[in-house]
Amino acid sequence: MTAAESPGPGAGARTGRLAGKVAIVTGAGSVGPGWGNGRAAAVLFAREGAHVLAVDLDEEALEATAALVREEGGRVHTQLCDVTDSASVSAMVEGCRSELGGPDILVNNVGGSHPGGPAELDETDWRAQLDYNLTSVYLTCRHTIPAMRERGGGSIVNTASTSGLRWTGSAQIGYASAKAGVIQFSRVAAVQHAADRIRVNTVVPGQLHTPMVEARLAGQRAGGDTAALLARREARIPLGFMGDGRDTAYAALFLASDEARFVTGTEIVVDGGMTARCD
Repeated sequence: MTAAESPGPGAGARTGRLAGKVAIVTGAGSVGPGWGNGRAAAVLFAREGAHVLAVDLDEEALEATAALVREEGGRVHTQLCDVTDSASVSAMVEGCRSELGGPDILVNNVGGSHPGGPAELDETDWRAQLDYNLTSVYLTCRHTIPAMRERGGGSIVNTASTSGLRWTGSAQIGYASAKAGVIQFSRVAAVQHAADRIRVNTVVPGQLHTPMVEARLAGQRAGGDTAALLARREARIPLGFMGDGRDTAYAALFLASDEARFVTGTEIVVDGGMTARCD
């Protein structure tokens, strides 16, 4: 089953785990049909009762996500935002405060890899990778934390990658370094803001079958042969199959919810056991 064919997140009944919460979800669009991490989180969070501010730079992809939420009767607003630009992020958060009364939850899903080790990746791409994958997290947290503090607390869920923990099959030094930085960024912020009742945690997805595989990775790593890339990635996973954006979204849902009230400064690795495997 392809990412485009897979059913939406949470086919079961709604439980209201985020009822009354306002949630910012960045990267809420998708690079292609199917369930990327951000789209799955936006739909699932709305299904669980949150009023979602869905954020992306791609208006068409963002509206496709919003349509999925509205089809189910969920509450969603959309906001175009460049999360690598401080003024754009500030305006997005201020809009959330003035229009929706939030935020209570921030989910950072923006990210993407560029191939190359230290001798191959040029300096421009290195800086772009850090901005896209790490500075974006810094900026959204910088502007969101004061708003959460005013509301008496909140939950921040940052999305990293198993590339920030181990070698995952290809040299992508900028991406790996930035995602490792996201993990430590989250730990430091969690300790600092625990007294503000703001929890900060990280979801660490492994090699999932999201729309990114067809849209970008197959061309970068397998000469456009999607089947060959999927086979290589799946062979690394002890469970024997690849998850998708729904799996990331469910981990984020737990961390965002009051069920995780005593969980901060840690990570949930969503990778089918790949990181625990030594080869």
